[in-house]
Amino acid sequence: MRTSLFLITGFLLLGVCVLLGKLFSPHYSDASGVATTAYVVLWLIIAAFNMWVGVAKAGYSVFEELPVFLLIFGVPAAAAAVLKWKLL
Repeated sequence: MRTSLFLITGFLLLGVCVLLGKLFSPHYSDASGVATTAYVVLWLIIAAFNMWVGVAKAGYSVFEELPVFLLIFGVPAAAAAVLKWKLL
């Protein structure tokens, strides 16, 4: 359940960043690229913090948390890359 909530949150944050990129693109031509890069960096920090919580607080090992981290970070980051490549 927690993983699915993080994935939904990642996609919502991606939507906000894409919207901000589109909003500022008339004034700043590379706004969508900056917004996508900022999203990936921010999402990496959030996903890494989630992994740290799983290891430090919940008692999972790094090897148990690594696939969850890759899923939580990788799927929304790949969606951001596809959006940037195809639509923006």
